[in-house]
Amino acid sequence: MAFPFEWNEFADQPHNVAPRRERFRYHLKHAGGYIDLLACNLSVALSVLRRYRQYMRTFHQKPVELGKPFAVSCAPAGEKNEEIVESLRAAGIQQTLVRLPSWEREKLSLYEAFIRLLRSAEIDVVAALLQRREDVLRPASWEGFLEDVFSGFSRLCSFFEIGHAWNRTKWGVWNHKEYIRLAQPAVPLAGKHGVGLVGPAVIDFEFHLYPSVLKAVAFDKVSSLLYVDRTGAPENAQFGWTTAKKVALWKAVVDCSLDEARDCWITEVNWPLQGTGIFSPAPGKPSVTEEEQANYLVRYFVICLASGLVERIYWWQLVAPGYGLIDSREKPWRKRPSYFALANMVRRLEGSQFMGRVQEAGAEIFLFRKGGDEFAVCWTRKGAVDYRFFQTPKHVIGRDGEEKKIAGEKIRIEERPQYVFFS
Repeated sequence: MAFPFEWNEFADQPHNVAPRRERFRYHLKHAGGYIDLLACNLSVALSVLRRYRQYMRTFHQKPVELGKPFAVSCAPAGEKNEEIVESLRAAGIQQTLVRLPSWEREKLSLYEAFIRLLRSAEIDVVAALLQRREDVLRPASWEGFLEDVFSGFSRLCSFFEIGHAWNRTKWGVWNHKEYIRLAQPAVPLAGKHGVGLVGPAVIDFEFHLYPSVLKAVAFDKVSSLLYVDRTGAPENAQFGWTTAKKVALWKAVVDCSLDEARDCWITEVNWPLQGTGIFSPAPGKPSVTEEEQANYLVRYFVICLASGLVERIYWWQLVAPGYGLIDSREKPWRKRPSYFALANMVRRLEGSQFMGRVQEAGAEIFLFRKGGDEFAVCWTRKGAVDYRFFQTPKHVIGRDGEEKKIAGEKIRIEERPQYVFFS
């Protein structure tokens, strides 16, 4: 079943052109595939539940070495490519992801030039390979695209993510078996060219898709596009599931679906912005202010990385009017609060060790150590509290890197994250 592919250049995603009745008819016709999916999930359900409980008992209670987990995706911008690279470097970002659409196969040379520019700045690049419905219906064309990319980019990109958000029909894949058929040819080709694979790039909280896919396709890194924007703040729950609980469940499902450990990457996350109209990928309720986006960015990264269950997170993306760290509608480009919040977080937390978490008086307090510094990243879920720390604060750095004055023995903690240093 095929429908014309239409790309939304404003929101960087396809239009959903397939009528709802056709989608329902297709899923009903292929109901047997969902029975297989259910059987595979039932086979690991008890072990997943045990592993999930194990992770939740120690969640944010054990030390975690953070290393270099911060990453931001980007896209070619023609004459602005140099500015893209400089903005990444200024933020301290050394890892990025670049999308390579299968329908732009004739433009691979332009992507290659952009990636070479990134690599010349010593920025690591992961390539995400995007599919459309035609790739499912014409597998030879898709395999030719894989061959072109692996042969042309194997020395430029550290890993290749196979497919993208395929559990949304607008991306051209209508069930997990179709995705498996897309992903499986990548395995021998990756071996041929000596490259690493990332997947399955499932979007949102749909972890039931992992067991069947991970048993069928050998990925080197397991990825999720783990959006939580529809719940607002990352601490909020969706049907009882907070970001923390989702991360623990995801890792439990991955662990129990495989016979050996795999690192987990979140390869896409953001919050769309209010007032951006056609540029928003999810207008309406999920949209937030620029201030809220900056707050949620820091809080999401800290919650996920301090768990020790997520090795790396990619923010999508650097430049985009509707959700990016930089607004390209203005001349010169305007760096949003989220850009400065990310840059400050990278400076403070990269190479640090998470030591533990304290929850008191409505405050979220995450303790870190880096070099000779001991400090807390803290915020409230709502409102503000005056909090007396167990050590005397020496200085306080705000979310975006500004020095804050200390007045009295207590520190005012707000929804806007800040860094409280004790030594």
